[in-house]
Amino acid sequence: MAVRLHLVRHGLSLPVRGVPASDWSLDPAGYDDVWALRDRLPHDVAWYSSPEPKAVETSQLLTDAQVGIVDGLREHQRDGAWIDDFDGAVRRAFARPDERAEPGWEPLAECRERVVGAVRPILAAHEHEDVVLVGHGTAWTVLVAALTDTPADLDRWAALSMPDVICVDRP
Repeated sequence: MAVRLHLVRHGLSLPVRGVPASDWSLDPAGYDDVWALRDRLPHDVAWYSSPEPKAVETSQLLTDAQVGIVDGLREHQRDGAWIDDFDGAVRRAFARPDERAEPGWEPLAECRERVVGAVRPILAAHEHEDVVLVGHGTAWTVLVAALTDTPADLDRWAALSMPDVICVDRP
């Protein structure tokens, strides 16, 4: 049986204009969708979460297990400015990862370095067991590309739901 990495994208968030997405909480209207994921995830394994409220709240709805909070699992950092063409801005970030796609945005290469740098020790510590990470769509997209040595799948990124799960077989 393959050892898997389960990457959970947080549940439906409650956007607030002028507030950075990193500070948003879950929308209670989406709790049922989060609870519906419980049966798709292993429970007697290591769980870790981004420190962002929507990720921590998602992990609390998914498991009663201890969940480690790992700062490096934060989403691609973006300031609180509202972006009408968010999809286009994220695609620009992927197209030019060493540049800021928008003012106040972290270059995507820095996000990739931070997330991969946080995940590698987790995977090493749990080499022969499944791991569940709760976090964010863009961060998981760069992570999957790095772990599988493939280009980022932006169509998959665009199709991710809130919540959603990406499973990666570990060698």
